[in-house]
Amino acid sequence: MQLVKGLFKIPAFLLGLFLFAATLALAFLGPLVFHVDVSTRVGDPYMAPSAAHWLGTDHLGVDMLSMLVMGLRASLYVGFLAGVVATIVGTLIGVYGGYKGGLLDDILTVLTNLFLVIPTLIVLILLSSSMDKGRSLTLIALIIGGTTWTWSARAVRAQSSSLRARDHVALARINGFSTLEIVLEQILPYLLSYIFMVFILQTATAILTEATISMLGLGPYDSISLGKILNDAKTNEALIGGKWWAFMPAMVLVTVIAFSLYVINTAMEGVFNPRLRK
Repeated sequence: MQLVKGLFKIPAFLLGLFLFAATLALAFLGPLVFHVDVSTRVGDPYMAPSAAHWLGTDHLGVDMLSMLVMGLRASLYVGFLAGVVATIVGTLIGVYGGYKGGLLDDILTVLTNLFLVIPTLIVLILLSSSMDKGRSLTLIALIIGGTTWTWSARAVRAQSSSLRARDHVALARINGFSTLEIVLEQILPYLLSYIFMVFILQTATAILTEATISMLGLGPYDSISLGKILNDAKTNEALIGGKWWAFMPAMVLVTVIAFSLYVINTAMEGVFNPRLRK
């Protein structure tokens, strides 16, 4: 508890938390402040920002602010779901392999290293392009989560291995605790802060990855995301035409989300990592 309180004394953590909270407020509280409608044309294509439309319109004449709110929601959803999937898979493999050791750990390590050397972005592009019009936000998130768990597994395994020789783990083993009980009761509680930091990084990575593949035209068909907004702006020559409101706000939002999460993670590592704390 003392460490958690210490987090709120770190300016970098407060900055990251404020920026991330601001993006969440825009995504989920924005519709309470202004009308959000992405299905109705409200003017001519690429109308400049005005009092009626704060960020102008896109290439179809749809309100750009409404597009950003919906796109931000979609990107956060993909980031959260992919982060959960990657963290759970990586944690289970890393903790179990790190605790058991031996041949099983060697097999899981080889499997992890095998996935680690495969270029994730290329796999994502191939999978997304092969699905044609069946791509959805959930499917994109599952693909990202299922291909980015490897470094989480390696990181958690290293932490789990260091806990295997602790006295409380040895005592639980002597008392006849099963492997599952030892992992859940004696190892995972010591790794919760570390796992949460892994989740933060996985979420940030997933948001950036979704923006990348969507900007390449391989994003979801049924939803608007920040990456899809950037792709629409590129496809419809907003950059060449100097229509900055069609792409700059989306770029800023992606940057702010990733930056805030990385800053939060760095601040947490400085507090929860004993070596850095010293």
